[in-house]
Amino acid sequence: MTDAEPSPEPVHEPRLWRDDGWTASVQKNEDDDGWAVAMTPDGQVEPALVGPWTMGRDKKNPKPLDAPAFHTLVKTATEFVRRHQQQLHAALHQRIAIDHEGNRVEVALDIEPDDENPSAKLSAFDSAGSLLAEVRVPPSFKLTRASATAWAAGGFGPRP
Repeated sequence: MTDAEPSPEPVHEPRLWRDDGWTASVQKNEDDDGWAVAMTPDGQVEPALVGPWTMGRDKKNPKPLDAPAFHTLVKTATEFVRRHQQQLHAALHQRIAIDHEGNRVEVALDIEPDDENPSAKLSAFDSAGSLLAEVRVPPSFKLTRASATAWAAGGFGPRP
């Protein structure tokens, strides 16, 4: 969904609640007799979060969605998405500080994920933040203290 597209109209039904950029959908759990709720951000096809949903008083049907439950689900799903994005960022942008010739050097691995042509670069910075070296590496390159130290010991050459 682009910024120019309006948000879908709010829906407040017992098993479907759409508001605040999210859709909560209560569905029969395929694995057992229970119910599940799927939280999907507007513009997405796949849910960001699926979790168990409470049975109603009759122990057969799901408890109906309501505003307080929906807002709790939105908060939970938003936090889940935020943590996932932080983990992805940490995996794609790694940094390690090493000692090299008596100086502190920070080595960074930055991976650019792309379905057709992923790439990565390895960079070294001095303690003032100035770039010492930069080379392209395969996206599968593992940045460890040992690999960073070996690259520095080799003069920051083109093949770490």
